[in-house]
Amino acid sequence: MKSLVRLFALLVFCVGCSAPAQASVTITFWSHELGNSFPHAFFTLRGIPDAGGPPVDVNYGFTAKALSPALLFGPVAGKLDIARPTYMNGSDAQFSTVMTDAQYGAVLRLVDAWSEGRPDSVYRLADHNCVTFVREAARLVGLKGVDQPRLMKKPRSYLKAVLAENGDRVTVIDLSGKKYLASLPILPATGAPVENTVPRVASVGDTMPASVP
Repeated sequence: MKSLVRLFALLVFCVGCSAPAQASVTITFWSHELGNSFPHAFFTLRGIPDAGGPPVDVNYGFTAKALSPALLFGPVAGKLDIARPTYMNGSDAQFSTVMTDAQYGAVLRLVDAWSEGRPDSVYRLADHNCVTFVREAARLVGLKGVDQPRLMKKPRSYLKAVLAENGDRVTVIDLSGKKYLASLPILPATGAPVENTVPRVASVGDTMPASVP
């Protein structure tokens, strides 16, 4: 009898070892308040797709390509904004939700569509800014109450309003970026904490901290 039990345990162990590791990519929504720059909203993508592949650890925001008075009078060129670790430390992680691979793919397509030179890379202070970009990501991952016209230039207030509509769908974080990043586990195969590993997008390049919402 003991031999049968041991054999069964061995079979279970072998099946577990041969099964693909299951994980998911989490999207976390962030805000940055007044300080050395204007308010800003962005999101991070972190984890491993359910289908497998390398770990994901990136962040994206959207901003104007250049600061000028033209911002006040009409559309200007926009670009993706990749936050540096120091900027993230001074920001606030508001809430997160785990995505399906389909939702993750949709968010990546959003990022591509808003990349510099694409049709959606036009920046308009009132209705096509960093909050609009975050709003579309929230819509793609199935959050409700994402249309908040009065808050489209108020990143933190906007995210708080969306959180209020989705308390049962998201994980509340409400931590400073420094504390939140320090709490994250090391991703498999990265070998470094996330605060020291903020990947860059080859087609975007480094940017200064976001200066407009």
